[in-house]
Amino acid sequence: MTVFLPGSTIGFFGGGQLGRMAAMAARSMGYDVHVLDPDAHCPARALASQTITAPWGDVDAAARLAVGVDVVTMEIEKIPLAALEAAGRHAPLRPAPGVLHVVQDRARQKEWLRNHGFPLGPFRVVRSADDTVAAAREFGACIVKAASGGYDGRGQARVFHLEEAAPAWTSIGAPVCVAEQFLDLSAELSVMVARSPNGEMRAYPPSRNHHTDGVLSWSVIPGGFDDVETRRATEIACGIAEQLGVIGLLAVELFLVEDGSLSVNELAPRPHNSYHHSERACVTSQFEQLVRAVCGLPLGDTDVVRPAAIYNLLGDLWSGAEAPDFAGVLALPGVRLHLYGKGEARAGRKMGHLSACGAGADTALERVVDAYRRLSLSTGGV
Repeated sequence: MTVFLPGSTIGFFGGGQLGRMAAMAARSMGYDVHVLDPDAHCPARALASQTITAPWGDVDAAARLAVGVDVVTMEIEKIPLAALEAAGRHAPLRPAPGVLHVVQDRARQKEWLRNHGFPLGPFRVVRSADDTVAAAREFGACIVKAASGGYDGRGQARVFHLEEAAPAWTSIGAPVCVAEQFLDLSAELSVMVARSPNGEMRAYPPSRNHHTDGVLSWSVIPGGFDDVETRRATEIACGIAEQLGVIGLLAVELFLVEDGSLSVNELAPRPHNSYHHSERACVTSQFEQLVRAVCGLPLGDTDVVRPAAIYNLLGDLWSGAEAPDFAGVLALPGVRLHLYGKGEARAGRKMGHLSACGAGADTALERVVDAYRRLSLSTGGV
């Protein structure tokens, strides 16, 4: 196994906030960073010694990225396979194209999980309005998601009554969708797994998450799950990472159902919003762990050394009458501000997050929720 030591160069498909934070970790460890992103002003540009501005599907640009680096990874999973394969001909690509092939398409991902025996809620792949009506008739209330593209609540429609099913299909406008039955949830959680080229794996403790309109609002670690729930969630996540053959990171989103069972929601083979708190809570942040994993270094300790929570800052926060009072919230105990260096603050766009630590998970969460409430009120929001 080749180990890429500090002084090597890491190439990133994607220069958004995840690429920016991973590049910060790489830089602090002594690595150089190159980035490919369609946005010439992407957040990671300030950290990269070379930024290639090109569409995701530009195979020549993908090859150029790989030629100039020792190893290639990604912060986004929607890179076309042809571009991934072009990069992989010139440098190790971690995770491999086969992982992305499974994960990029929700229908394919769901079927892979079912075929490999991982727990899922009832779902149907739908390819027409009639299929969607049939799914709604079978499931009752359900959510319909585009099989490819769409995230943070986009490309989705909720169906509570049968007559809403056909319009839901039309509104999404995708050729293939997945209809998922609504479950009676006790909690939402995620488990982050790191896996190195030699098969070493480390899992972070489960994170408890809360979404609003399909977008993560806050996340806290430790998540407060009992030993049985924690062990089962970790076994599921590690099993998926191993069977997929992931090298790098895999975030596994799960539902804890009221009957105590766990159901896999979605997979993300990259750093994940629900583990931004690892930067403050854990011995090794998810971003440093990504660098360790793709470079073949020993994986870091994933223990929680102090409870922490994060709250996402969306572009809506900048639409009020006043600018956000960042100085005011930074005066609060244990609170830190993380902004991503994005220019335009559009509604729904992730611009940054707040983090807070505390003696316990409840205290950390209370602090970050209070900080967000104060920040929102400072702009004239509610």
